[in-house]
Amino acid sequence: MDWQQINAMLNAAERILLTSHENPDGDGLGSAVAMYHHLRGEGKDCRIINCSPIPQEYDFLNHDGIIEMYTADEHDKWLQDCDLAIIFDVGDFKRLRGIKTAIESFNIDTMNIDHHPHLDDHPFTINIVDTQVAATGVLVYEYLKMYRQEPLSKDICAGIYTAIMTDTGSFRFSNTDAKCHEIAMECLEVGVETSKIYQRVYETKPQSSVRLLARVIDNVTFENDGELAWFMIDQNMLVAAEASSKDVDGFTDFVRTIKGVEVAVMVFENGSDVCRINFRSKGKYVINDIAKHFGGGGHKFAAGAVIKGNKETIVPQVISETKASLERQAA
Repeated sequence: MDWQQINAMLNAAERILLTSHENPDGDGLGSAVAMYHHLRGEGKDCRIINCSPIPQEYDFLNHDGIIEMYTADEHDKWLQDCDLAIIFDVGDFKRLRGIKTAIESFNIDTMNIDHHPHLDDHPFTINIVDTQVAATGVLVYEYLKMYRQEPLSKDICAGIYTAIMTDTGSFRFSNTDAKCHEIAMECLEVGVETSKIYQRVYETKPQSSVRLLARVIDNVTFENDGELAWFMIDQNMLVAAEASSKDVDGFTDFVRTIKGVEVAVMVFENGSDVCRINFRSKGKYVINDIAKHFGGGGHKFAAGAVIKGNKETIVPQVISETKASLERQAA
C-alpha cells in the first residue's frame, strides 16, 4: 500500500467529493464521515454526496446535515470544480449510479478505498484495495494514524467504529481480527459511546420491518439437508406489511443464524422487472462466485447481485445455481 502517494494526492487536492455505493451501509458511511472530519480539519473543501438517501439507523452520523443526496441541479456546479473523488466501499463503480455519471462527465480523478475485490482493469485513478481487512474503515484508520498530525477526534472515531462494527456484525463475523478490537479500544478511549451506536444501528427496527420479517419467517425454504435456506420478498409482501425496500436490511443475516443453515439467500423483488439477491455464508461455503455468475460480487461469505427479470424466472435460476455450487464444494 503506497500511503505516501495517497497522502500526496490528498494534499494536492483542494475540493474533494466523498461518496459511497447506492443504499449505503455503515462501512461506507462511517468511512466517509471519518475522512470528512479529517479533511475539514485540514482546511479542505469537501462534501459527502451519495446517490441514495442515508438509512435512518445511521442518521446519528449526519451531524449538521453533512451527508447529502445527489441531485444534478444542486450539486453539479460544485462537482465540476472538484479535484478528487474519494470512493469508499463501492465494490463496483456502477454502484455509484448518478454520481458515477457526474464524475466521468467532469473528468474528476478518483481514489477508490475498499476491501472488496476489484478487476485489474478498474476505472480508478488510484485503487486502494485490501481484501484482508475487515472493513474499509480499517484502511481509513491506517491512513489517518500514519499521516494525521493531531490525535483522532471523537467524530472521526465514531465513523471508524461504525464502519468496523457493522461490517463485522458487531465483532461476531469470521472477518473480526485483533486489529478490529484494537481500533475499537482506541475509539472507546476517546469517548465514542459504542453502546449507543449499537442501539441506533441494531435496536431501532421500525414496526414495518418486524411485520415483514414475520412473513419472511413463514416462507423460508430449506434445501440441501437444511444447509441452504432461502426466501423471497415480493411487492405483495411489502404492501401487506406496509413496508418498503428499506425494511429488508439484515434479513439474510437473520436467516443465516438458524441452526444447521450454512448459506442464506434472499431474492427481493425490487421492482417490476428487477430482483436484488443477497448471499450470506457462515464460512463452510464460498458464495461470491455465485454472485459473480449473476453479474454481482462481494466477499467470500457475503455477496450480492442485481438481476433483470421477474421473480418467476429469477428464483429457480438463483436457487439452482446456489445448490449446484454447494454440492460442488461439498464433493
